[in-house]
Amino acid sequence: MKTCSRQDNDPKHTAKISKEWLQDNSVNVLEWLSQSPDLNPIEHFWRDLKMAVHRRFPSNLMELERCCKEEWAKLAKDRYAKLIASYRKRLIAVIAAKGGPTSY
Repeated sequence: MKTCSRQDNDPKHTAKISKEWLQDNSVNVLEWLSQSPDLNPIEHFWRDLKMAVHRRFPSNLMELERCCKEEWAKLAKDRYAKLIASYRKRLIAVIAAKGGPTSY
């Protein structure tokens, strides 16, 4: 079975030793735009959390922390699975937009 790895332009991913290890271990590397929120499911999840907390208008740091924890617990567990499942459509949209913004 072939192994794939998705890499962005983080220095630890572009370091010579990292590249050599991936090559020596026959890992196919998928190039990845370092600033591509459309392709990163967690960015959508964070947006959901941010919007939910914002609707509660926390007035201080302690209230903000409590709201974040409560809203995090409420986020649907299947939301992340749906974001993963929609990856192919988002990838096609990013390619069509030549790396530019998409409707996602």
